[in-house]
Amino acid sequence: MARVLCVGILVADLIGRPIENFPEKGKLLLVDEMSLHVGGCAHNTGVDLHKLGEEVQIIGKVGRDGLGEFIINSLRRRGMDTSGILFTDQANTSATMVLLDSSGERTFLHYPGANRTLRSQDISDEMLAASQLVHVAGSFLMPGFDGEETALLLKRAKALGKTTSLDTAWDDTGSWFSLLEPVVPHLDILISNYDEASRISGKEELPDIGAFFLKFGIQVVAIKMGPQGSFIMTPQDKVLVPPFTVEAVDGTGAGDAFAAGFIFGYLRGWDWYQVGRFANACGAMCVQMMGATEGVGSFEEVAEFIRSNSAYLGGEVN
Repeated sequence: MARVLCVGILVADLIGRPIENFPEKGKLLLVDEMSLHVGGCAHNTGVDLHKLGEEVQIIGKVGRDGLGEFIINSLRRRGMDTSGILFTDQANTSATMVLLDSSGERTFLHYPGANRTLRSQDISDEMLAASQLVHVAGSFLMPGFDGEETALLLKRAKALGKTTSLDTAWDDTGSWFSLLEPVVPHLDILISNYDEASRISGKEELPDIGAFFLKFGIQVVAIKMGPQGSFIMTPQDKVLVPPFTVEAVDGTGAGDAFAAGFIFGYLRGWDWYQVGRFANACGAMCVQMMGATEGVGSFEEVAEFIRSNSAYLGGEVN
């Protein structure tokens, strides 16, 4: 069985670029590129971990439709285990229209679809027992799983002695911490971007955001800041890790790539600066290509990317 269970959303992404404005109603706008990709936080993080060389299984739900088959077949072509992906008759496969401007900035139109139907009971105790780390990818985008159902899953994982982690997404409902509150007592690792973490915590300064989450017993908080790098905080350490400078083509999946790099480094016991540097590198590689997972390479390729940026510096903040 897989060392990492990556539980969460599976999405078909239709990506178009460049889109600087919208046509008038009833009119048409030509774009230079449009392509269909598999995405969703669980897929992206799981695939990136697999490319890095980690043993991973993706857990989620798709509809009985062409997009569901597209997702399953894409993973099988990568040689990944799809036995944890279930079909549902209750909804169609989740899909997102990703609108990219010329700078790579993204705007999304998202249909939750089958991701609404995921429940804790869909993940067996056998799967949990055989894993080392259980990662929930895409919290706030699974209306049937967020909150109490996520807490149930992580509580089961903790009872079996597993490490638990969670990566947030944007909460369009505005619930924020009220939805995450039952989850945090069962969480070891929280990964979030700055905007989401600030909304959840009600704080603005990085150390204050980190301290808010650590008080619930979370062991490590990782804040993604895109072009500003990342911030990692534990009860003992505060580490600000600067970014890699790259030309962004498509930011889709960059946060999930960071999560994959972070988990990969964490499982190998690296120090926090090394973990953050590797995670930042995965995110930077991701944005240089169209699609959510195309840019991240193998462990050796990420290591070479880091070596080629030999002036890369970082350290602790007070």
